[in-house]
Amino acid sequence: MKYHVPVLLNESVNGLSIKPEGTYVDLTFGGGGHSSLILDKLNVKGKLFSFDKDDSAIKENKFKNVNFQLIKSDFKFFDLHIRDRGIEKVDGILADLGVSSHQIDNKKRGFSYLGNGVLDMRMSTDSELSAEEVLNTYDQDSLQNILFNYGDIKNSKIIAQEIISYRNKKRIINNEDLLMAIKNISKKKLSYKFLSKLYQAIRIEVNDEISSLREMLKKSVDFLKKSGRLVIISYHSIEDRLVKNFINKSSFNSDFKKDLYGKKIEFFKRINKKPIVPPIEEIAFNSRSRSAKLRIGERI
Repeated sequence: MKYHVPVLLNESVNGLSIKPEGTYVDLTFGGGGHSSLILDKLNVKGKLFSFDKDDSAIKENKFKNVNFQLIKSDFKFFDLHIRDRGIEKVDGILADLGVSSHQIDNKKRGFSYLGNGVLDMRMSTDSELSAEEVLNTYDQDSLQNILFNYGDIKNSKIIAQEIISYRNKKRIINNEDLLMAIKNISKKKLSYKFLSKLYQAIRIEVNDEISSLREMLKKSVDFLKKSGRLVIISYHSIEDRLVKNFINKSSFNSDFKKDLYGKKIEFFKRINKKPIVPPIEEIAFNSRSRSAKLRIGERI
């Protein structure tokens, strides 16, 4: 089975507008699909630094290119690693914010509600916080906020209450436990859409994804050369809103970042006014790509 099918492969790599002698960063190596195509476009002077914090992705690396380095790290620390290697500025940064197919399909990782896998959801097994810990130790307000803010779940208060009520009798360890905890919130069978949002919210908390994304985006400003490209693929509205506002408004909200004199601060020129989405053919081949949105900014 293929480790991971890269999403919007040609669109995202083309979005980098690669210079053959340039220096590039792939912040989410995964199965190496995007990195492989970037390397194909570089000459002997070009360099690619790729990142992943998942041991299984690091072990998947089969690249022998001397101009390529794969670094085990959360992408929010990319600046420290490339600076340690003597790099001050790069020509392009790419990040695919999705969960890899390998992570989803491996029941031991706990990313999917299918089957009766353990509730882990850690992208890095070095991390101490797991989904099981979140579900069994967070108080009601914290659980409610996670479900509402990261999953856009409207009845988050009731769900949080049900989870706490269940765990007072039995520890929530696997999918079956979690589904039993929330089985009474609806008279109807819980939809796949709802379960996807529920698991998304917990996963985001476990991996501190929003904080990492914000930090990475802010650092990209200082590490991209003039006319360097920032290329981001997101999969849900929380991520996409942050990426959109940062590229379009230089801030994480809908208002422009301004200097002391009230003048707009612009970090990027947006390359695509609307997000690029997978074509019908790609969605038919890889259904997990259906929610992907690609945004491209060029450093001013």
